[in-house]
Amino acid sequence: MRAHTPEFQVRLAASEADLRHAQRLRYRVFVEELGGDGALVDHDAGLERDRFDPFYDHLLLIDRAAPDEGGVVGVYRLLRADQATAAGQFYSEDEYDLSVLKASGRNLLELGRSCLAEPYRGSMAMMHLWGGLADYVDRHRIDVLFGVASFHGTDIAPLKQALAFLHHRHLAPPELRVRAQPAHFQNMDLIPESDIDRRAAMVQTPALIKAYLRLGGFVGEGAFVDHAFNTTDVCLVMDTARMNAKQARISTGRRA
Repeated sequence: MRAHTPEFQVRLAASEADLRHAQRLRYRVFVEELGGDGALVDHDAGLERDRFDPFYDHLLLIDRAAPDEGGVVGVYRLLRADQATAAGQFYSEDEYDLSVLKASGRNLLELGRSCLAEPYRGSMAMMHLWGGLADYVDRHRIDVLFGVASFHGTDIAPLKQALAFLHHRHLAPPELRVRAQPAHFQNMDLIPESDIDRRAAMVQTPALIKAYLRLGGFVGEGAFVDHAFNTTDVCLVMDTARMNAKQARISTGRRA
Protein backbone atom coordinates (compact mmCIF):
# COMPACT_ATOMS: atom_id res chain seq x y z
CA MET A 1 0.00 0.00 0.00
CA ARG A 2 1.36 3.40 -0.97
CA ALA A 3 2.05 5.31 2.26
CA HIS A 4 3.69 8.48 0.97
CA THR A 5 2.80 11.55 -1.04
CA PRO A 6 3.85 10.88 -4.64
CA GLU A 7 6.17 13.20 -6.53
CA PHE A 8 5.26 12.56 -10.16
CA GLN A 9 7.43 13.07 -13.20
CA VAL A 10 6.59 11.99 -16.77
CA ARG A 11 9.33 11.39 -19.31
CA LEU A 12 10.45 9.01 -22.04
CA ALA A 13 12.70 6.09 -21.19
CA ALA A 14 16.28 7.19 -21.83
CA SER A 15 18.31 4.10 -20.97
CA GLU A 16 18.28 0.32 -20.90
CA ALA A 17 17.66 0.54 -17.15
CA ASP A 18 14.54 2.65 -17.76
CA LEU A 19 13.23 0.05 -20.19
CA ARG A 20 13.89 -2.77 -17.73
CA HIS A 21 11.95 -0.93 -15.02
CA ALA A 22 9.03 -0.53 -17.45
CA GLN A 23 9.14 -4.21 -18.41
CA ARG A 24 9.13 -5.24 -14.74
CA LEU A 25 6.02 -3.18 -14.10
CA ARG A 26 4.40 -4.69 -17.18
CA TYR A 27 5.30 -8.17 -15.89
CA ARG A 28 3.61 -7.51 -12.55
CA VAL A 29 0.44 -6.26 -14.25
CA PHE A 30 0.09 -8.31 -17.43
CA VAL A 31 1.68 -11.59 -16.32
CA GLU A 32 1.28 -11.86 -12.56
CA GLU A 33 -2.09 -10.12 -12.28
CA LEU A 34 -3.72 -10.96 -15.60
CA GLY A 35 -2.10 -14.27 -16.50
CA GLY A 36 -0.53 -13.19 -19.78
CA ASP A 37 2.50 -14.73 -21.44
CA GLY A 38 4.56 -14.42 -24.61
CA ALA A 39 7.52 -15.84 -26.48
CA LEU A 40 10.02 -13.32 -25.06
CA VAL A 41 8.58 -12.98 -21.56
CA ASP A 42 11.41 -13.55 -19.08
CA HIS A 43 9.84 -15.22 -16.04
CA ASP A 44 13.15 -15.59 -14.22
CA ALA A 45 13.93 -11.88 -14.42
CA GLY A 46 10.29 -10.80 -14.21
CA LEU A 47 10.25 -8.93 -17.55
CA GLU A 48 7.26 -8.65 -19.89
CA ARG A 49 8.82 -7.90 -23.25
CA ASP A 50 8.44 -8.56 -26.97
CA ARG A 51 10.25 -7.95 -30.24
CA PHE A 52 8.64 -4.52 -30.68
CA ASP A 53 10.10 -2.95 -27.54
CA PRO A 54 13.30 -1.64 -29.21
CA PHE A 55 11.26 0.38 -31.73
CA TYR A 56 8.82 2.07 -29.34
CA ASP A 57 9.12 5.21 -27.28
CA HIS A 58 8.32 4.23 -23.70
CA LEU A 59 6.49 6.91 -21.73
CA LEU A 60 7.15 6.53 -18.02
CA LEU A 61 5.28 7.84 -15.01
CA ILE A 62 7.82 8.12 -12.23
CA ASP A 63 7.11 8.67 -8.56
CA ARG A 64 10.34 10.20 -7.34
CA ALA A 65 9.31 9.41 -3.76
CA ALA A 66 8.98 5.68 -4.49
CA PRO A 67 11.96 3.55 -3.50
CA ASP A 68 11.84 0.66 -5.98
CA GLU A 69 12.30 0.05 -9.72
CA GLY A 70 13.56 3.54 -10.45
CA GLY A 71 10.23 4.89 -9.23
CA VAL A 72 8.45 3.71 -12.41
CA VAL A 73 4.76 3.33 -11.53
CA GLY A 74 3.11 3.82 -14.94
CA VAL A 75 3.92 2.99 -18.55
CA TYR A 76 2.70 3.65 -22.09
CA ARG A 77 4.27 2.39 -25.34
CA LEU A 78 4.18 4.81 -28.27
CA LEU A 79 4.90 3.90 -31.91
CA ARG A 80 4.85 6.44 -34.73
CA ALA A 81 4.54 5.46 -38.39
CA ASP A 82 8.27 5.93 -39.05
CA GLN A 83 9.09 3.65 -36.14
CA ALA A 84 6.59 1.05 -37.39
CA THR A 85 8.37 1.06 -40.75
CA ALA A 86 11.61 0.20 -38.95
CA ALA A 87 9.82 -2.53 -36.96
CA GLY A 88 8.22 -3.95 -40.11
CA GLN A 89 4.65 -3.29 -38.95
CA PHE A 90 2.52 -1.84 -36.19
CA TYR A 91 2.00 -4.21 -33.24
CA SER A 92 -1.78 -4.11 -33.82
CA GLU A 93 -1.47 -5.44 -37.37
CA ASP A 94 -1.25 -9.01 -36.10
CA GLU A 95 -4.80 -8.49 -34.81
CA TYR A 96 -6.35 -5.80 -37.03
CA ASP A 97 -6.27 -4.77 -40.67
CA LEU A 98 -5.09 -1.15 -40.45
CA SER A 99 -5.22 -0.45 -44.19
CA VAL A 100 -7.83 2.28 -43.85
CA LEU A 101 -5.60 4.22 -41.44
CA LYS A 102 -2.34 3.63 -43.28
CA ALA A 103 -3.87 4.80 -46.56
CA SER A 104 -5.30 7.97 -45.00
CA GLY A 105 -2.10 9.99 -45.30
CA ARG A 106 -2.57 11.15 -41.73
CA ASN A 107 0.03 11.09 -38.97
CA LEU A 108 -0.53 7.95 -36.89
CA LEU A 109 0.46 6.98 -33.36
CA GLU A 110 -0.06 3.51 -31.91
CA LEU A 111 -0.63 3.23 -28.16
CA GLY A 112 -0.13 0.13 -26.07
CA ARG A 113 0.90 -1.62 -22.85
CA SER A 114 -0.77 1.04 -20.73
CA CYS A 115 -0.61 0.15 -17.05
CA LEU A 116 -0.24 1.55 -13.54
CA ALA A 117 1.14 -0.08 -10.43
CA GLU A 118 -1.76 -1.23 -8.26
CA PRO A 119 -1.42 1.37 -5.44
CA TYR A 120 -1.69 4.22 -7.96
CA ARG A 121 -4.93 3.16 -9.64
CA GLY A 122 -7.93 5.35 -9.03
CA SER A 123 -5.72 8.35 -8.25
CA MET A 124 -4.48 11.28 -10.33
CA ALA A 125 -1.62 9.14 -11.62
CA MET A 126 -3.30 8.36 -14.94
CA MET A 127 -3.99 12.03 -15.55
CA HIS A 128 -0.28 12.77 -15.20
CA LEU A 129 0.51 10.00 -17.68
CA TRP A 130 -2.10 11.32 -20.11
CA GLY A 131 -0.66 14.81 -19.74
CA GLY A 132 2.68 13.46 -20.92
CA LEU A 133 0.92 11.76 -23.82
CA ALA A 134 -0.78 15.01 -24.81
CA ASP A 135 2.59 16.75 -24.95
CA TYR A 136 3.96 13.94 -27.14
CA VAL A 137 0.96 14.16 -29.48
CA ASP A 138 1.45 17.92 -29.82
CA ARG A 139 5.20 17.63 -30.37
CA HIS A 140 4.84 15.06 -33.16
CA ARG A 141 1.68 16.56 -34.70
CA ILE A 142 -0.27 13.34 -34.39
CA ASP A 143 -3.63 13.15 -36.20
CA VAL A 144 -4.91 9.70 -35.26
CA LEU A 145 -4.20 7.63 -32.15
CA PHE A 146 -5.06 3.95 -32.07
CA GLY A 147 -4.25 0.72 -30.30
CA VAL A 148 -5.72 -2.43 -28.85
CA ALA A 149 -7.35 -2.26 -25.44
CA SER A 150 -8.28 -5.35 -23.53
CA PHE A 151 -10.98 -7.07 -21.56
CA HIS A 152 -9.59 -9.65 -19.14
CA GLY A 153 -10.27 -13.22 -20.15
CA THR A 154 -11.06 -15.08 -23.37
CA ASP A 155 -14.61 -16.26 -22.67
CA ILE A 156 -16.88 -14.13 -24.83
CA ALA A 157 -20.15 -14.98 -23.06
CA PRO A 158 -19.58 -12.74 -19.99
CA LEU A 159 -18.54 -9.87 -22.29
CA LYS A 160 -21.43 -9.94 -24.75
CA GLN A 161 -23.25 -6.93 -23.28
CA ALA A 162 -20.13 -4.76 -23.41
CA LEU A 163 -19.01 -5.90 -26.85
CA ALA A 164 -22.48 -5.42 -28.32
CA PHE A 165 -22.72 -1.97 -26.74
CA LEU A 166 -19.40 -0.94 -28.28
CA HIS A 167 -20.45 -2.29 -31.67
CA HIS A 168 -23.83 -0.56 -31.74
CA ARG A 169 -22.96 2.74 -30.03
CA HIS A 170 -19.27 3.38 -30.69
CA LEU A 171 -18.35 1.76 -34.01
CA ALA A 172 -15.84 3.85 -35.93
CA PRO A 173 -16.98 5.68 -39.07
CA PRO A 174 -15.92 3.99 -42.33
CA GLU A 175 -12.83 6.16 -42.83
CA LEU A 176 -11.47 5.03 -39.43
CA ARG A 177 -12.99 1.54 -39.23
CA VAL A 178 -10.19 -0.95 -38.83
CA ARG A 179 -11.31 -4.57 -38.83
CA ALA A 180 -10.14 -7.64 -36.94
CA GLN A 181 -8.07 -9.94 -39.11
CA PRO A 182 -10.34 -12.46 -40.90
CA ALA A 183 -8.68 -15.55 -39.42
CA HIS A 184 -9.37 -14.30 -35.88
CA PHE A 185 -12.49 -12.17 -36.33
CA GLN A 186 -14.79 -12.31 -33.30
CA ASN A 187 -18.19 -10.81 -34.04
CA MET A 188 -19.22 -8.10 -31.54
CA ASP A 189 -22.82 -7.83 -32.76
CA LEU A 190 -23.91 -10.38 -30.18
CA ILE A 191 -27.14 -8.78 -28.92
CA PRO A 192 -29.72 -6.62 -30.72
CA GLU A 193 -29.25 -2.98 -29.78
CA SER A 194 -32.72 -2.85 -28.23
CA ASP A 195 -31.81 -5.68 -25.82
CA ILE A 196 -28.57 -4.20 -24.49
CA ASP A 197 -28.43 -3.60 -20.74
CA ARG A 198 -26.35 -0.41 -20.70
CA ARG A 199 -25.60 -0.66 -16.98
CA ALA A 200 -24.32 -4.22 -17.35
CA ALA A 201 -22.28 -3.21 -20.37
CA MET A 202 -20.61 -0.38 -18.46
CA VAL A 203 -19.81 -2.66 -15.52
CA GLN A 204 -18.14 -5.14 -17.89
CA THR A 205 -16.10 -2.47 -19.70
CA PRO A 206 -12.60 -1.69 -18.31
CA ALA A 207 -12.01 1.84 -17.05
CA LEU A 208 -9.38 2.59 -19.69
CA ILE A 209 -11.75 1.77 -22.56
CA LYS A 210 -14.46 3.95 -21.01
CA ALA A 211 -11.94 6.78 -20.69
CA TYR A 212 -11.08 6.55 -24.40
CA LEU A 213 -14.77 6.64 -25.29
CA ARG A 214 -15.26 9.77 -23.19
CA LEU A 215 -12.45 11.37 -25.20
CA GLY A 216 -14.35 10.70 -28.40
CA GLY A 217 -12.81 7.34 -29.26
CA PHE A 218 -14.34 4.69 -31.50
CA VAL A 219 -13.86 0.94 -31.80
CA GLY A 220 -12.97 -1.04 -34.89
CA GLU A 221 -15.15 -3.81 -36.23
CA GLY A 222 -14.75 -7.16 -34.51
CA ALA A 223 -12.77 -8.27 -31.49
CA PHE A 224 -9.62 -10.38 -31.26
CA VAL A 225 -9.37 -13.16 -28.67
CA ASP A 226 -5.76 -13.27 -27.51
CA HIS A 227 -5.28 -16.62 -25.77
CA ALA A 228 -1.56 -16.06 -25.16
CA PHE A 229 -2.23 -12.82 -23.31
CA ASN A 230 -5.51 -14.05 -21.74
CA THR A 231 -7.47 -11.08 -23.09
CA THR A 232 -10.19 -10.14 -25.53
CA ASP A 233 -9.04 -7.11 -27.48
CA VAL A 234 -10.83 -4.29 -29.24
CA CYS A 235 -9.10 -1.64 -31.34
CA LEU A 236 -9.67 1.93 -30.16
CA VAL A 237 -9.25 4.79 -32.63
CA MET A 238 -9.18 8.50 -31.75
CA ASP A 239 -9.18 11.24 -34.37
CA THR A 240 -7.79 14.45 -32.88
CA ALA A 241 -9.72 16.51 -35.44
CA ARG A 242 -13.01 15.11 -34.09
CA MET A 243 -12.26 15.95 -30.48
CA ASN A 244 -13.51 19.19 -29.04
CA ALA A 245 -11.07 21.65 -27.53
CA LYS A 246 -11.38 20.22 -24.04
CA GLN A 247 -10.97 16.62 -25.15
CA ALA A 248 -8.08 17.34 -27.49
CA ARG A 249 -5.71 17.93 -24.57
CA ILE A 250 -6.45 14.36 -23.40
CA SER A 251 -5.78 15.44 -19.82
CA THR A 252 -7.42 18.06 -17.63
CA GLY A 253 -4.49 20.29 -17.00
CA ARG A 254 -1.92 11.54 -23.48
CA ARG A 255 -1.00 7.60 -25.79
CA ALA A 256 -3.56 5.31 -25.26
